[in-house]
Amino acid sequence: MDKISEETYDKYIKALTEISKAITSDQYLEDILKLIVMVTAKVTGVDICSLWLIEEGEKDKKARLKATQAIDPDYVKDRVLTMNEGVVGYVASTNRPLIIEDVLQEPRFKEKEMAKKLGLVSMASVPMHVKEDKVIGVLNCFTTRPHIFSETELNLITAVANQAAVAIENTQLMVRTKIIEEELEKRKMIDRAKEILISKKGLSAEKAFRWIQKKSMDTRKSMKEIAEAIIISQDI
Repeated sequence: MDKISEETYDKYIKALTEISKAITSDQYLEDILKLIVMVTAKVTGVDICSLWLIEEGEKDKKARLKATQAIDPDYVKDRVLTMNEGVVGYVASTNRPLIIEDVLQEPRFKEKEMAKKLGLVSMASVPMHVKEDKVIGVLNCFTTRPHIFSETELNLITAVANQAAVAIENTQLMVRTKIIEEELEKRKMIDRAKEILISKKGLSAEKAFRWIQKKSMDTRKSMKEIAEAIIISQDI
């Protein structure tokens, strides 16, 4: 095991702490992703940190760049890779980290022109794990000078990546849960409004639904808003 200074170790612990706070926060995913790359870049001293998430496509999985603290437009543009493409695809599909001393000499690294422009040299790419060793993304760390990432550095970056994965997984679950709750609330409200229309206007359930739907289109308001107005008028 490589030696590491107490100061550097403390920085990594602080990084894990910051990301741990995100796990229990009510921040949206975009904010947490930005926090992760900023904290990781700061404590590791790398020049660019980027985070890719795995997306389930209709046919195949893809990796999409979701956050980076780099400001160069060539880097922050929307970028998508297949699971068989580039360093990110390799790390995600094999579930193994990859250390590259010179990205310009690495066949798997596909964006060499961008690397030349930004002056990227060395790279550490690690998979982001959650339970059951599921890979949900990849965390990349770049330096603009030659650097050999030590075993200790790799272990600590991996710890940060996995802690970040937990934060992301929890946030995605929270967002999905919120969306489901909102959808259930909307359905309950529309069902209540339909009951009122059936009672007051003598409509069938289907016609009551169509009435709410048409009113929504005519007024350019959501069906939930129309349903809420019907319920309020009934209560007055």
